[in-house]
Amino acid sequence: MKTMKWLIKREMWEHKGMLVWAPAVIAALVAVMALVAASFDKNISINGDGSPSQILSVTLEGKVRTQVVETMAQAYMASSAPVLLVLGVLVFFYCLGALHDERRDRSLLFWKSLPVSDSMTVMSKVLLAAVVAPLITLGIGFVLSLLVLLIGAFLLLTHGTNVFGELFLTPDLYLTPLRMLGLLPLYVMWALPTVGWLLMVSSMARSKVFLWAVGTPLVTALLLLWAEKAMHIGIDSAWFVSNIVCRLLLSVVPGAWLLFDDARVLTEGVPHRLPVPQIFGESWATLGNANVWIGVAAGAAMIAVAIWMRRRREEG
Repeated sequence: MKTMKWLIKREMWEHKGMLVWAPAVIAALVAVMALVAASFDKNISINGDGSPSQILSVTLEGKVRTQVVETMAQAYMASSAPVLLVLGVLVFFYCLGALHDERRDRSLLFWKSLPVSDSMTVMSKVLLAAVVAPLITLGIGFVLSLLVLLIGAFLLLTHGTNVFGELFLTPDLYLTPLRMLGLLPLYVMWALPTVGWLLMVSSMARSKVFLWAVGTPLVTALLLLWAEKAMHIGIDSAWFVSNIVCRLLLSVVPGAWLLFDDARVLTEGVPHRLPVPQIFGESWATLGNANVWIGVAAGAAMIAVAIWMRRRREEG
């Protein structure tokens, strides 16, 4: 356990700019834009669905006031969406270079001279990509969301509606980040196919890692599409794209399970209410899909191949 801790620290030192500063800069830009909008007294959307809101120009009372407070408490983490989307990009490119870069700069020879097994080294990269990086991004996103929420509440205050007391007494204000944290195991399972695929390609390719990782599934999909159109051999290329290509390349995007599972909750919510709690429940319900477990098994198999390749190869 102590060795794994130091291996993860080593990865953090080497990729601190990518994994910490990149989402922090994105969060800072979003916060600055919110402050600029507030300074010009613009309407800031607190509906969570991006639609403009006119509530900042009137005093809110009664059911409307309660609904606004509930919406703010449930959906305030939506302002961290740009940071969470960046997480998918960061994990993708981290895994892409995780095993190739150490062969390219020949630092692999030094790391292999240490009494650390290849399996433990590769697993430290998996943990960093699937667990540590999401935790860092989620923490930054929570701080950003809280700041934007306070800005929105302050704007309401300037228009005669003080919701600070009700807002801080709403349980959803504290449950929403905990629910998102509770989705981390689900994210790990959904991300494994992409993490395993990218690590495997990173351990195999001598150069042009991006082309190998992205080009191979895309070219295969195009060949299958051509074979289906030209030879009528009954190949379902659409299934291959949605279940193989997308799972290999896009599973590290947070919330990807809602897309792969047709996002029923987004269309079955209560009218005029954000289906935020339902989203978390339906997210865990995707574990009933065999696609998840097949992806976990495939991801574990590809990680095993990456460990085997790292053990065999010492040069780029």
